[in-house]
Amino acid sequence: MIGRSVVFTAELNKIPLIANCDSSVLISGDTGTGKEMFARSIHYLGPRADKAFTPVNCGAIPPDLMENELFGHARGAFTSAATSQTGLIEESDGGTLFLDEINTLTLAAQVKLLRFLQDKEYRQLGSAKTRRADVRIIAATNSNLEQAVNEGCFRRDLYYRLNIIALKLPSLHQRRSDIPALATHFLKHYNEEMHKAVEEITPEAMQMLVRYDWPGNVRELQNVVERAIVFATGPSLNRSDIILPHDEPSSPSESFQEAKARVVVEFEKNYIKNLLSTHGGNITRAAETAGKNRRAFWELIRKHEIDKSLFKGSN
Repeated sequence: MIGRSVVFTAELNKIPLIANCDSSVLISGDTGTGKEMFARSIHYLGPRADKAFTPVNCGAIPPDLMENELFGHARGAFTSAATSQTGLIEESDGGTLFLDEINTLTLAAQVKLLRFLQDKEYRQLGSAKTRRADVRIIAATNSNLEQAVNEGCFRRDLYYRLNIIALKLPSLHQRRSDIPALATHFLKHYNEEMHKAVEEITPEAMQMLVRYDWPGNVRELQNVVERAIVFATGPSLNRSDIILPHDEPSSPSESFQEAKARVVVEFEKNYIKNLLSTHGGNITRAAETAGKNRRAFWELIRKHEIDKSLFKGSN
């Protein structure tokens, strides 16, 4: 995954540790922040990697069919059930079931999921037989589950059971320093896919991307770059190639130099925080990694008003 900003790497660095345990995980973040990508990484870096990873968008399944989708049904469970059908729990046995938009589950489905999380047991619809399955549950939401709990829309006991390990993914506007690297990655990807020869994104076009707030997050950035590559006719993506929503100002309110200076400041601050985190707040070792002497590195810490004590023992 692409990104070096502090808010992003703080969550990214947790993945190897989470992958090697079997606890339930709740990933929260706005639409397009990469929740499924994080879930896949947890699965494929762990001991279940050779088993199924099953993604399910709970919001796309009609509420009256959710229990049937998750747990399956026995023959004769309802009028049209001429044969039995396995559910996603059984199909994911030994692997990971990723439940996106977990907040859309009906209260009835929440009760059954809670029982499964507690005992690894479930019953198909219309069956009295108890079944077992070894499935890791990773859930995700783009809403405030705590608020849903307080409003009585989501079971408190299920929330606590899912929220054993919590990941909070930042929105793209919270990690603007990652936008150039992400945009360049998508440029290379779609160049290869479409057999184009677009070599770069001009500084003016990149400035537009960095300034935009990206309500659709990384997914929206990817779509914008893809669209630009489709219609590009030259070796570079220019401002005119970048199509953003109509409410985006047609001309920047800051000069190129001002925008560049702002991005450099943000990069420096994030870079220093990353080094301090890596070296547990040890300025000497962080300075050596950065290729600077200790005094110069200390001046950068003071310049950006970074509290080095926050990073002591963080490695």
